[in-house]
Amino acid sequence: MRHVNLSSSKRNPRQWRILDLITAVFFGLLFIFLLLVFTPLSGSLSASSRQPHLISVSDPQQRHRLVAAIELGQQQSIETCPAGAVDHMPCEDPRRNSQLSREMNYYRERHCPPPEETPLCLIPPPRGYKISVRWPESLYKIWHSNMPHNKIAQRKGHQGWMKLEGPHFIFPGGGTMFPDGAVQYIEKLGQYIPINSNVLRTALDMGCGVASFGGFLLAQNILTMSFAPRDSHKSQIQFALERGIPAFSAMLGTRRLPFPAFGFDLVHCSRCLIPFTAYNATYFIEVDRLLRPGGYLVISGPPVQWPKLDKEWSDLQGVARAFCYEVIAVDGNTAIWKKPVEDTCLPNNNEFGLESCVDSDDPSSAWYFKLKKCVSRRSSIKGEYGIGTIPKWPERLTAPSRRSTHLKNDADVYEADTKLWVRRVAHYKNSLNVKLGISSIRNVMDMNAFFGGFAAALISDPVWVMNVVPAHKPSTLDVIFDRGLIGVYHDWCEPFSTYPRTYDMIHVVNIESLLKEQASGKNRCNLVDLMVEMDRILRPEGTVVVRDTPEVIERVARVARTVRWIPTIYDTEPESHGTEKILVATKTFWKL
Repeated sequence: MRHVNLSSSKRNPRQWRILDLITAVFFGLLFIFLLLVFTPLSGSLSASSRQPHLISVSDPQQRHRLVAAIELGQQQSIETCPAGAVDHMPCEDPRRNSQLSREMNYYRERHCPPPEETPLCLIPPPRGYKISVRWPESLYKIWHSNMPHNKIAQRKGHQGWMKLEGPHFIFPGGGTMFPDGAVQYIEKLGQYIPINSNVLRTALDMGCGVASFGGFLLAQNILTMSFAPRDSHKSQIQFALERGIPAFSAMLGTRRLPFPAFGFDLVHCSRCLIPFTAYNATYFIEVDRLLRPGGYLVISGPPVQWPKLDKEWSDLQGVARAFCYEVIAVDGNTAIWKKPVEDTCLPNNNEFGLESCVDSDDPSSAWYFKLKKCVSRRSSIKGEYGIGTIPKWPERLTAPSRRSTHLKNDADVYEADTKLWVRRVAHYKNSLNVKLGISSIRNVMDMNAFFGGFAAALISDPVWVMNVVPAHKPSTLDVIFDRGLIGVYHDWCEPFSTYPRTYDMIHVVNIESLLKEQASGKNRCNLVDLMVEMDRILRPEGTVVVRDTPEVIERVARVARTVRWIPTIYDTEPESHGTEKILVATKTFWKL
């Protein structure tokens, strides 16, 4: 039998090594492609290409020493962040968040870095940045160079959202569900709900796009809090704030939104794509918590009479019936309901198994508070605050809130606070040359708002005020909403959920109280990090006003110089008897 020599038929080993290498590279590239397409890693990889690693101090002790040196005035300046960080939002960093669970969009909610990973650097403006277009012209156009992100204009231009014209983005006022303009859409809604009668004052626009709906509602004396998450439509909220429209970055996912119960007279969703009936109607429950008794819910777009969404539309109607909402109108793809004034409905036998929360549940607890499966009862909060019982606008601005609060004799405190802030704001304008009342200041934040007296004193000025109630202090945000003002809960030991350069003025009373534990007086965080965050959200040439004790104001002034502000210290009004000082600082317009 003839033996065949197989060795001569084998390929050269070198050839095999080359083929193996080519095969390995091919399958490696295929594996990476599949990862990019089908896993959250794709978000982190794409995000990492856009999000530079910011300057941070990895050694906690070294960071602590640096912070101490800055507070003592031994460190003359803080470094600048890389040029690619111009739009950095520490708690909405897609590189970090994309690694988190996607269940109920948890990964799109705010997730803040630990303090030791928080960069100590100043966010630069983008190349070509200009001082923002002034209000009210900014409602219709902004500088393209201030946020050169063209995706929304390219994708939504045919729907009237925005378009690029020369050096400007132009905003015709349209939206996906109102391409002909927000004005015509608001007029349509006005056929069914009292938009122009001063009955409605506070509104919530969910998934707002560039916030044209809220912007044009201002003409009706309706103040709208517009919100949307940071998502593929880059910088929706940034565009809104650049336009001078109240807006906030947030995601309705696993937690309550940071607003008090029963604060909004109108809740609006125009193609916001929130699955209201999902998770046993959990998201509708949250909307109900936010909506004032007698208030209106408007949902425009899917699933309202939408092709191939018959079941979803049927489910939405079923949930609304379970809550005893009255159908006001179904006009094309727009549905309008009215919430009952009284707890007339629940507990109720219904297909969603809805149950009422116990009266001991505080429906206004909303800072990192998980969404509840139960429905907040109106009876859980004492007082009259429903539509029809709360005063119309503008009387409600000065009428004491009828809700019970954590404060004793709150009506007297409220009245005194209102008068106090009228005097203080007059002093700011007349003696400190703070440029309130003119077009150079539009977006204002009050970091420690209490009853919103500062905002109320500015009501005749061309401004809007984001009233922030610190999460660790007594909750007075419900009183602020009852006045017809807007705001959020926040903990100032964390970054705020907004883009850089979104406020013209930041005002804070008793800044040190934002940093300390109320009971023990121990520091929870430090002044340097807080002021670096204030610098992040303040526009170039923006103004900061801080009221505190003379000792604290001296510390603030030292840190202000390291963040490139120009501070001036003033005496307070004669009524203050010298117990406070006031620091007024201007952020310099510096560039890389």
